Amino acid sequence: LKFIFGPSAVPALDLVDRRSVTRVTSPSGRTAYQVLGSSGKLYTCYSSCHFCTCPAFGFTVLQKSESLLCKHILAVYLSQAMGAYQELTVSEEQLTSILLAEEEDEG
Repeated sequence: LKFIFGPSAVPALDLVDRRSVTRVTSPSGRTAYQVLGSSGKLYTCYSSCHFCTCPAFGFTVLQKSESLLCKHILAVYLSQAMGAYQELTVSEEQLTSILLAEEEDEG
């Protein structure tokens, strides 16, 4: 994994080992993932469109194109493959609040 994903592999596996990945699902079937980062901050990841709200994703992936993903997105993919994520079912309103909270943090 380290050969393929570089320096993100070991920290991503650590996040999976610590059960830091939560799949958040609403009754309509909309899904997002929340990953508790090593800094203690909660990041929202979207595996369907390959996006994470962390600063490393914005800088390393989007701006500099130095990597294809951050450790949080990789942790989501690994946890999906291993079935090693926590489950949280929320209402549509709660999921909307989660998604809007991320926008407010960025704006």
